[in-house]
Amino acid sequence: MVNGLNLAFQYLQQFSVLVLAAVGLAIIFGIMGVINLAHGEFIMVGAYATVFGYHDLGLPLLASMGLAVVVTAAFGFVVERLLIKRTYGRLFDSMVVTLGLSLVLSQGMLVLRGTSEPSIPTPFGTITYGAFSQSLYKVALALVAVGVLAVVYWLFTQTAYGVRARATIQNEEMSRALGVTTERVYSQTFAIGSALAGLTGALLAPLVSVNPTMGGTYLVKSFVVVVVGGPSVVLGTGLSGGLLGAVDAGVTYFYDQTMGSIVLLVVTVFVIRFFQDGITGFVERARDRLAAEGA
Repeated sequence: MVNGLNLAFQYLQQFSVLVLAAVGLAIIFGIMGVINLAHGEFIMVGAYATVFGYHDLGLPLLASMGLAVVVTAAFGFVVERLLIKRTYGRLFDSMVVTLGLSLVLSQGMLVLRGTSEPSIPTPFGTITYGAFSQSLYKVALALVAVGVLAVVYWLFTQTAYGVRARATIQNEEMSRALGVTTERVYSQTFAIGSALAGLTGALLAPLVSVNPTMGGTYLVKSFVVVVVGGPSVVLGTGLSGGLLGAVDAGVTYFYDQTMGSIVLLVVTVFVIRFFQDGITGFVERARDRLAAEGA
């Protein structure tokens, strides 16, 4: 029973990290067609902003996390206006620009703050049952991940921004003809994706070692989740995070983290090979077939 509980909490953490890390990247890529190779560094900036607010400014943890979200959103807006907007329609150029930005951010943070930061206490305490002991923060993290997906779904289906964003995805030229300022949509989208990356870093700060090179790991995991998930931001990220989180948590628990990462990549290659549109592409085709049979 103890092993089962430990595995369940391990899964909660892996699922939460994968979903939170990937959703911002999925939004930016889905709407703007930009692969942000600095996404991991935006997560790193969010973690550092949280540490700065908590230790340097003496803010409560929740306020420090809020500071991280605001800082990364503002930073993302500036980056989009100064750099990203000059590369629209040129995927390779945007990848080169964001790769350069990632190097500047990681090395710049190394110069400014050093190799590591003081840790942040994990909130909410622990739950103990005999030999079983796990942090309740992992449960809170999973609830936040589900909540973020719900908010993103609401944002894209129930707000004026969502209508403009979906119109821009379907036909940018027609959207402009109908009065949609697509440049503003792109700026807002990059700021939202950056804010979600900052939120991820803020939430991870009490769990991981905050350092300038931490972003690389989360970039790879985010990219894997987005590719496996397919075109739907919310459904794809949720299903992909659930599947890959189970694989990573199970293999890591019974073997080690290296083996977990290897199996994660193997599963990713398998999904891409047999489901080129990702999980959501398969789900949508199955739904269409069922609808056709029902008709």
